[in-house]
Amino acid sequence: MPNTKSAIKRMRQNEKRRLRNRVYRSSARTFIKKARMLIEAGDPSAEQVVRQAIKALDKAASKGVIHPNNAARRKSRLMRFYNKARQSA
Repeated sequence: MPNTKSAIKRMRQNEKRRLRNRVYRSSARTFIKKARMLIEAGDPSAEQVVRQAIKALDKAASKGVIHPNNAARRKSRLMRFYNKARQSA
């Protein structure tokens, strides 16, 4: 546990930020998971969910929850998976 007043305040701030950031991180993960499941199933509505996933990743990156390169990497992997599935179908 922190001893100084400033350290106690910093701990409170960190906890608030952690809870706020968790929303953006988990929504991005959820959309990615949904998109991958729909792509594997060959669902035609997969494109819309892929767009939602990309939007969620961009939002998380713009808020500083994840690094912009991390968002770019995840978007790239998702699009590669989506395009590969479309070609084989």
